[in-house]
Amino acid sequence: MSLLVELALVALLAVGSFFVLVGSFGLVKLSEFFKRLHGPTKATTLGVGCILIASIGYHALRGDGLGLREILITLFLFITAPISAHLMARAALRLAPEQRPKQPEADAASLSEAAEDGSAVADGATRDGQPRDR
Repeated sequence: MSLLVELALVALLAVGSFFVLVGSFGLVKLSEFFKRLHGPTKATTLGVGCILIASIGYHALRGDGLGLREILITLFLFITAPISAHLMARAALRLAPEQRPKQPEADAASLSEAAEDGSAVADGATRDGQPRDR
């Protein structure tokens, strides 16, 4: 292997290790569930993805083939991590709605313009005044 390819693989491993470390640190140190959810799902997914891509590149350039196992792990990880994070967040919102993050405050000017247009929906109700199903 050439030096440039080896440096690229080392860079992928270093970046992947950094993201795994940051994701693990975020899982341990962040205070509430919705904040801790980002550590393993975002940063760790990218970290493990970089490590697996480096493994695929190493085995492909060494002549061992493309590494079907690493490709399947990468695909499975990139498909399941966002879905599991979404399901965990929905379950947490249903089990403990009092922990729901607060909605950002909208400025009065945009609310009054939207009310004049008839497109504003207030207090979780639909335009005809009936409560919205959740």
